[in-house]
This record gives sequence, C-alpha cells and structure tokens, in this order.
Amino acid sequence: MTPLRQRMIQDLRIRNYSPETIDTYVRRVAAFARYIGKSPDLLGPPHIRQYQVHLIEEAHVSWPVFNQTVCALRFLYKKTLGKHWMIEHIPFPKQPKKLPVVLSAKEVGRVLGMVRILKHRTVLETIYATGLRISEALHLRVQDIDSQRMVLRVEEGKGRKDRDVPISPTLLGKLREYWKVYRPSEWLFPGMSEKMPLSARSIQRVLSIARKQAKIRKRIGPHTLRHCFATHFLEAGVDLRTIQLLLGHGSLQTTAVYLHIASKSLEDATGSRDLLKAIEPRLAS
Repeated sequence: MTPLRQRMIQDLRIRNYSPETIDTYVRRVAAFARYIGKSPDLLGPPHIRQYQVHLIEEAHVSWPVFNQTVCALRFLYKKTLGKHWMIEHIPFPKQPKKLPVVLSAKEVGRVLGMVRILKHRTVLETIYATGLRISEALHLRVQDIDSQRMVLRVEEGKGRKDRDVPISPTLLGKLREYWKVYRPSEWLFPGMSEKMPLSARSIQRVLSIARKQAKIRKRIGPHTLRHCFATHFLEAGVDLRTIQLLLGHGSLQTTAVYLHIASKSLEDATGSRDLLKAIEPRLAS
C-alpha cells in the first residue's frame, strides 16, 4: 500500500465513511492512477479531464460509476492533498433524470413465486415488504428482529444512520418459518460461511433468473423491489413523509419521485382534474 493510499483511507475513516464507500473511493482513484500511469499527487487538471473523457467516450461507464469517480477524486485532492483549487476542475455531470422501473403487485408475486430456495425468497420478500436496500437486508442480524414492537432495526444504513422499520405480521411469519429451517445464529441471511452475510451478487443472479422464468420483460434488480415498496405504499394512501422515513431518505425531494410513478397519483392528477370535461358545455354552445 502506497503512503498516499494509506493517508486517503485514514482520512476517510476519520470522517466515518462506511467500509463500502472507502473501498469504492480507493478503487476509483487507483483506476485513475493506472490509466495515467503516475501517482495522483503528481497529476493536475489536464490529466483529470483526459480521464473523464476516457470514461465517457471510451469506457462508456454508467453515470453512477462516473459520479463515484468524481466524488473520490474530489475527496483525494481536497481533503487528503489539500488542493482545494482542484475541485472546480473535477465537475459533476448533469445526469439524465429517469424514473425507476416498478412492477405491479401481481408481477412482484409472479417473480418471487419463481424463487425456489427459501433463503433467497425470504431476502427478496423482506426487501419488498420493508423497502430496505439490498445491503441493509443482507446485513441484518438475528437480534435486529423485534417481534414485540414489530420492527426491524437497520443499523448504519446509508449515511451511517440507524432506523426502525415496521414489519407486517405476514413478513414476521415468513421470517419465523425461515428461521426454523436455517437456524441462523448471527447474520440473518448468512452466506457459505456463518461468519459472512449472503452476497448481493447471488441475490441479483437469483432475481434475474426468476424474472426470465416469470416472463417479465422489464429490467429489474433487487433495488426495484424497494421502488415497488414505495410506489405500492403511496398507491395505498400512505403519505409521502412516512414513506421518506421508512426508506431512510435524507430529503423529501428524493422520495417525491414516486409521485410520478404511483398510478393513484397519476389518476388523481388526470381523472379528478379533467380540464376538458369542465369546459365541455361551453364547447357545445
């Protein structure tokens, strides 16, 4: 490990960044250094511009990966190297705003019904029933289930924030059935080793196979079930502020995207405000 990498990791830890974020930032900076062929502390704005053009025009990386690279380089140059003037040379891109893909309740049932292994199905059912991120679901521990208060304790979710998420009697029953079969002791959903949780990649692979078997054409992943949770709750009449708290969103604006998806919201916006119907008598005269 180079002194610069060690220093950056220490700076990230001092600021209480999550292990996942630290790993991502270090990998993004390492990729930048490998591409240019020099240590980042010897590089400047022209090299960063060259690398950003490479990521977009040659590597064709996704916007999330591009943004991770920008965040990592900004942290390196501002916090670790103390070169505040470099920030203006590491711009964030203007991203296209796309609505998340959402399945109907019937489609969710079809997909989950294709998952044969109880452990995998219970993970996916938990995500859909609580709106957890996949990383949050896979890092649940057995003691995080509070059956007396009917909540799941999510420790150090995104932004290192704890929160309680209510669980329904149906989900609690499914978790109890699962526990009777697998008897987990520490991690609620352990992987090959009891000391490590199940990997997100394995759940993504299972869901991909189930989608094809259910003949669902929409491109979905575990996070889609989180979107379904929020949208279906909104359609059921749950207010946006409550959904924000359940999802662990820091801003209500982030949660508001589901207003553009929920069929009830769209119906309210068009059906109950039929502008042409209101002026129809005048059109006839």
